[in-house]
Amino acid sequence: MEFTEAKLSGAYLIRLRKIEDQRGFFARGWCRDEFAKHGLNSNMLQLNIGFTHKRGTVRGLHYQEAPHAEAKFVRCTRGALFDVIVDLRLDSPTRGQWAGFELTAESGNMVYVPEGFAHGYQTLADDTEMYYLTSAFYAAPSARGVRYNDPTLGITWPLPVSVISDPDQKWPDFALP
Repeated sequence: MEFTEAKLSGAYLIRLRKIEDQRGFFARGWCRDEFAKHGLNSNMLQLNIGFTHKRGTVRGLHYQEAPHAEAKFVRCTRGALFDVIVDLRLDSPTRGQWAGFELTAESGNMVYVPEGFAHGYQTLADDTEMYYLTSAFYAAPSARGVRYNDPTLGITWPLPVSVISDPDQKWPDFALP
């Protein structure tokens, strides 16, 4: 696994280190020790899978408040998506900033999202599937979100939004202190 720090403090783009031969390739997609070596939360407790039918669909931007704040480790397993993270941490030098990553099944690239970040994505292809590991179990009372088109954040989604849920349209805007 190859770790590249993103422009947002504590977030990483992680690339597979493929060992290839005539059969295809083999790669490590998760390693607790490598995460710990990079100072990342390696205590992943839950695996979530999302499947989206239509290109242009946006899901998010979601996060959980303490005491259920969660780190996420995201990978696209079918199709393609534009993964977006937003730093919401009060003490962070990158608070209120966002970063986007194109993740495809072919590339195998993954994103590490620290606690205190909102996360969402837009599908770039029909029938896209993704999974993400989380460091905390889902806790509905702690579930929160930020509106995907909040003008304060200014996220540039690559496609017009074709589908978004009613709850995701109604999240509040992000407010800087």
